[in-house]
Amino acid sequence: MVATGIRAAVEWALEVALPPACVGCGREGDHFCAGCRPALEARLERPGGIALGLTAEIPAPLLQLEWCGPFSGPVRAALHALKYAGERRLAEPLGRALATRWRHAAAGGDLIVPVPIHAGRARERGFDQAVLLATVAAREVGLPCAQVLERTRATARQFDLDRGSRAGNVAGAFRLVSGARGSRPLDGRWVVLIDDVVTTGSTLVACAAPLLAAGAMGVSALTVARER
Repeated sequence: MVATGIRAAVEWALEVALPPACVGCGREGDHFCAGCRPALEARLERPGGIALGLTAEIPAPLLQLEWCGPFSGPVRAALHALKYAGERRLAEPLGRALATRWRHAAAGGDLIVPVPIHAGRARERGFDQAVLLATVAAREVGLPCAQVLERTRATARQFDLDRGSRAGNVAGAFRLVSGARGSRPLDGRWVVLIDDVVTTGSTLVACAAPLLAAGAMGVSALTVARER
């Protein structure tokens, strides 16, 4: 635990000291250069409700599902750098993109909730990327952000599974944190789930179940990328 904290502190210090480089082409100066930025920003100002092209356009019980760009090119590189290379500074441009997308596509929402990774994985990584993204997005749109969900078990990476196995992998894997008060602590709240990537929507659907059981009036979802 101490070693993980020291490693995270060292990585953070190096991030701050080193100038950013474009995740798409490596050019120094910004995380997304002028040539690579359109990959992240191309969809941000489109109206909401564009069909996803998934088996169901919006997997029930989600009311809305939006994303910023395709899971390819600079966007994919940015998410991999954030999650696996510890480049936490990327949470800022990615979180701002989420906020821009939500301002143009939102149907509602009054509470932002990150989709949690398992506690063991968070300890290994030193952070939870969805928490970083949700914190920035919430700040930019002026909504509260609350970590009210926890992952009850370590699940296989959805990316490694075929579409038919993904729902079963995450079914029942999320619950409200033990500190949530009352039997319906989210009564009347419209929750906006934040995650990095969506494919079938199985993880988001699994998160929606305990939120609705806790009294949420509805659950929408917003991700940085969509994997086809």
